[in-house]
Amino acid sequence: MADISAALVKQLRDKTGAGMMDAKKALIETQGDIEAASDWLREKGILKAAKKADRIAAEGLIGVATAGNAAALVEINSETDFVARNESFQSAVRAVAEIALKNGGDVVKVAHAPTSEGGTVNEMLQGLVATIGENMTLRRTAAISVNEGVVATYIHNTAAEGLGKIGVLVALESPGDKSRLNDLGRKVAMHIASMKPLAATTAELDPAVVEKERQILTAQAAESGKPANVVEKMVEGRIRKFYQESVLVEQAFVMDPDVTVGKFIEAAGKNMGAPVTLKGFVKFEVGEGIEKATSDFAAEVAAFNKPKE
Repeated sequence: MADISAALVKQLRDKTGAGMMDAKKALIETQGDIEAASDWLREKGILKAAKKADRIAAEGLIGVATAGNAAALVEINSETDFVARNESFQSAVRAVAEIALKNGGDVVKVAHAPTSEGGTVNEMLQGLVATIGENMTLRRTAAISVNEGVVATYIHNTAAEGLGKIGVLVALESPGDKSRLNDLGRKVAMHIASMKPLAATTAELDPAVVEKERQILTAQAAESGKPANVVEKMVEGRIRKFYQESVLVEQAFVMDPDVTVGKFIEAAGKNMGAPVTLKGFVKFEVGEGIEKATSDFAAEVAAFNKPKE
């Protein structure tokens, strides 16, 4: 095997724009021949993928996979919603969801895991980029399991079986009837998709988020001009309200607003004669937190049709 130096890898990267690992692999495959390595990268569709890699991919699909007492979610992004209706893209998302389930939701392991057709998940996506012509990214994966009970799943805005725009997993630990637990978990998952809680319990809330909220509420309350002790009570009351809005078990249940989600789960356990413990949840929403590119199509058309002076 040819000695592949860092300088040689850099030379190929500068020439093609390929990633470091792809450039190194190409040079290994071609015994260090720069021109042959460039051709190898083109043949594999890697150059086409590299050229599109800086384009914003904020659309795509959430995929879900389940097995026994475990389930996994994946988010794979594309540039346009049109690609989400492509059967090849949908098949890829399903395949990656199954791989995520086997790898415990570890996104790095999933990206480098082999697929049934040969090559890794990353290589499969690069091939799709070359075929479909849009940038695609494996953004995140997650898996959750229970020792006894169920991990219920819910897909919102379904594009195809097991695929959609929002995916939710709800882990319920219980010796109770699994069909009833699945029904309970699905109802809670639908609530999560709608109400978007930040954490399952108050203890699981990010302390930094709570502190930031407390600072904002303190500043707002201080503007009232009331004494410090009154301001403190105002802030504590508003923090409780924040918990009611942001913590799953404290939220009013969408299907029965007279009870919290926590009380609803507790009552369901009593009805089935077995305690039910919420072990956690995962929610993915396509493009969540990604700054999307926007354009005014009407303005672009008007500018194109504007007579030149």
